[in-house]
Amino acid sequence: MEVPWLLLVHGSVSALVVVSFLCGQWPIFEGTFIQSINHFLTFGAYHYLLRFVQSVCGTGARDLVLGVEGYCCDRPNPILQVFYVAIIGVTYFIIVQTSFQYIPGYYVSGLHRYLSVVAVSVGAILFVLTSFSDPGTVTAENVSQYVSSYPYDNIIFVEKECSTCKITRPARAKHCRICDKCVARFDHHCGWMNNCIGEKNIRYFVAFLVWHFLICLYGALILGFILAGEIKERKIIYILTVYYGIDNSFSGLFPHVAQWLLAVHNTQILLSVFLAILALLLGGFCAYHAHLCLTNTTTNETFKWQDYIMWMKKENEAKADAATLRSSIGSANSDAQKAPPSKWRTFFMRSRTPSMEPVVRNNIYDRGMITNLCEVVVPLSERKAFSRMKSD
Repeated sequence: MEVPWLLLVHGSVSALVVVSFLCGQWPIFEGTFIQSINHFLTFGAYHYLLRFVQSVCGTGARDLVLGVEGYCCDRPNPILQVFYVAIIGVTYFIIVQTSFQYIPGYYVSGLHRYLSVVAVSVGAILFVLTSFSDPGTVTAENVSQYVSSYPYDNIIFVEKECSTCKITRPARAKHCRICDKCVARFDHHCGWMNNCIGEKNIRYFVAFLVWHFLICLYGALILGFILAGEIKERKIIYILTVYYGIDNSFSGLFPHVAQWLLAVHNTQILLSVFLAILALLLGGFCAYHAHLCLTNTTTNETFKWQDYIMWMKKENEAKADAATLRSSIGSANSDAQKAPPSKWRTFFMRSRTPSMEPVVRNNIYDRGMITNLCEVVVPLSERKAFSRMKSD
């Protein structure tokens, strides 16, 4: 009876590690233990590893590790692409080998054998489109059109020259140090795609996220229906209640049904838990990028706005402190010439400290959800008016 609890603990710890690694830097987890685990996994553990390698194997081994890090993180490479293909291929192969024998089943139609092939194929097509399509490279030939298409807001984007490409950097563009090129409407560099996500391929990237979320959810549900069908066809509930005298309640049946499932269908349980965790993570990413698309914002701009708001808040606090200091000095000079006020008047007197001005996020690129969504589906550079645009 200890096996279900061990599986539950293992699944919980695995989910915690995965969520912390992938989502620990999200604003919702700021100041929580999720952020602490993320910091350890992304920085602390690697720092301790370098120190360990240097102390045991010397400086040469440490430099070798740093060189591998530079290749994996600072240069274009297909490592994560190969890893993605391996995950998809191995997972689907295991599902075919272990679970297709139960299709068709009590709750699952034989049609799902073919639907699964279609689902995986569409996911592979979206992966190829996102990985190998042009993200929206800014060149000397099209920079004038991009400058005209995306106006500068003079807040987080000001007109300046890219120090690497030696061309004017359009608003919303950024020079990717990994791909070594300026990308229009830059969102982020995705290691899984070995490509930047920008103006021209953000639609494929969002479709990739949504489709893989649906695939994982679909796979977890089908595996769950397979397990439910096996319980129904084999009359497990009937046998436990009639022949073994188990109480016909959830608390009475669950440990015994779980033990039978782990003994007979442990592969399907592990696969369904794995797919459910992936669906949960991908669902979070889908919701985040859907919000970005509907508000016409990018991941890069989100970080820029965070930095700008933080800087403005500090500046407003400094102005408020200066105003308070001047008010205090002025009141002290006037009080020295007047009789001291009564204690009751002092107690009930309101503070004259000026309130800080609120920091407003003025996104000039947000033109309404429908227009924003159309800009993602049909980028500005693929419209007829783009070729006619010239910079002033």
